[in-house]
Amino acid sequence: MPSGPEIPEWADPRDLDPAVRGSLRGLEARNAQRVAAHLVVAGTLVDEDPETALAHARAARDRASRIAAVREAVGVAAYHAGDYAEAARELRAYRRMSGDEGYRAVLADCERALGRADVALRLVREALAEDPDTDEVVELRLVEAGARADLGELPAALLVVEDALGGRPRVADLDLTDETVLRLAGAYADLLAASGRRDAEEWQEAVAAAQPDEDEDVAFGEEEVPEAEAADEVQADDSAVVEADARADDEPDTSDDDDETDTSDEDDEDDEDEDDLLDLPGVSEAEIEAEVAELLAETDDAADDAGAADAAAEADDTGPEATTSG
Repeated sequence: MPSGPEIPEWADPRDLDPAVRGSLRGLEARNAQRVAAHLVVAGTLVDEDPETALAHARAARDRASRIAAVREAVGVAAYHAGDYAEAARELRAYRRMSGDEGYRAVLADCERALGRADVALRLVREALAEDPDTDEVVELRLVEAGARADLGELPAALLVVEDALGGRPRVADLDLTDETVLRLAGAYADLLAASGRRDAEEWQEAVAAAQPDEDEDVAFGEEEVPEAEAADEVQADDSAVVEADARADDEPDTSDDDDETDTSDEDDEDDEDEDDLLDLPGVSEAEIEAEVAELLAETDDAADDAGAADAAAEADDTGPEATTSG
């Protein structure tokens, strides 16, 4: 079995959708881990690097070709990579294995990309007859308009998009902040241009103005400063640095005082740490004082007993000497 592309370190099988992970339970444990990792890479890179994503999806298929989610991953990656024949083949396999009809517009678009516009139109008609949801209807209409244009039926293609936009649309009346509406308007602008219509430019300008700016997230609020103002700011900054250095030379050196302050602060912190260690839960301050007093009393009694014992010993030593001298 081919090993496939190397799995990057960031690919964590646990990031895979739980439902897909569950479908891999029938595989041997190590094999399931590798398949899951390949699927994570494929799903992560499918937009920015579809070729690499497709390579990882194929590696997963080599190890688990009977898993529907694996065939789906290959089909989606192949579609993004422009391999429409493999995309159609894999997505049909996924549909047979799972019963999911969600890729009908993609399958129709694959047929159109392969030069089979008539087949694409037939697939669109069949899908529309089954009352799909609104989002799928839009996708199917876009594929239908493209297929009509491929067949040279530009007026019919325009009618398809016009109907999707509500009929006889005016660009000023459309909400181009809606992504779906913007996609339909973009397709309509392209068809108008291909038809040589005079209003094509108006539509193209409106669509271009509504497109999200790709550099928006890189601006970070930077503002361009005129060269004269920038030079003044640099000179002002240099003057401020010179003045700060002059003030630093005039000020007395207080580094020793700072060191002493730091040392005292450290001592205070040590004391606080000791206080925290002695702060015993469940013991009141009165109890602690009583215990200390008792210990001091015992110490005093011990000292008295020791003094008495020393006095007695001294008396014993001096007694015989006094008798002899007498």
